[in-house]
Amino acid sequence: MDYSDEIRYLKKQLETKDNLINLKDQQLEANQNLINVKEQQIKTLEKTLQTKDEETKTLEKTIALKEEEITKSNSSAEKEKDEMITSLQKEIEILNGELSKADEDLETLELENTKLRGAQTSSKDIKIIDFTDIQIPQSNILEKMREILEKAIANVTIIVPSIEDLQELYLYELRSSVTMNIACSINPGNEQHSELLDEFESLDNVSLRKYDRADRYVLTRDGEELFLAVIGNANDNNLVIHTKDPKHIRILNPLITEGWISSRKI
Repeated sequence: MDYSDEIRYLKKQLETKDNLINLKDQQLEANQNLINVKEQQIKTLEKTLQTKDEETKTLEKTIALKEEEITKSNSSAEKEKDEMITSLQKEIEILNGELSKADEDLETLELENTKLRGAQTSSKDIKIIDFTDIQIPQSNILEKMREILEKAIANVTIIVPSIEDLQELYLYELRSSVTMNIACSINPGNEQHSELLDEFESLDNVSLRKYDRADRYVLTRDGEELFLAVIGNANDNNLVIHTKDPKHIRILNPLITEGWISSRKI
């Protein structure tokens, strides 16, 4: 082989090597591009994952808030229900109270109606009542006296069998401007009587005198109303007169005056 053929052969080998090198370079470049693409895909995927993670956290927060709202809503609804039940129970109690009061008022009205029917009896049916054995308890007498005293404005005269009876008349509740002339039986040796005497004498508007006969309950109010209960022999056998008629008061007033005059200063 001459030198020219050898040279050509070597050139071809060099060209082949160069081609191989270029091919390798191209493959390397293609691999690098592929790597770059994969890295870009990885970055994109990481961003997508990060976004999904943020969305998940946001959704978890939203779910937590919704659960809290539902809990609060249930709690609020339960509280409103309890408040409504309590309110209804109170209304029921009030209505029951009003119903009881209405029943009492109805009984009172029926009793007054019965009394009015009796008072409206025709003159031919009117009979004079024999009060010899009439039964009117002391409690009814004191209750009526309290009712009359509530209307007192200027002055009252009171006569009762015992100073202990004055406790039932609630004299402390009268206006301070009402002058009270009181006569009753008082036993200074009785500790309770002594204490009550000190209490009543401490009131500036009370004049208290000793009346030992213990035969009557008397009350006159402002010269407009008179109440008299004469004590009989039997228990609760009390003859009671209650009037606002001026003529009645004028005729019966000496009984009150007589009791006051016969009483003594303490």
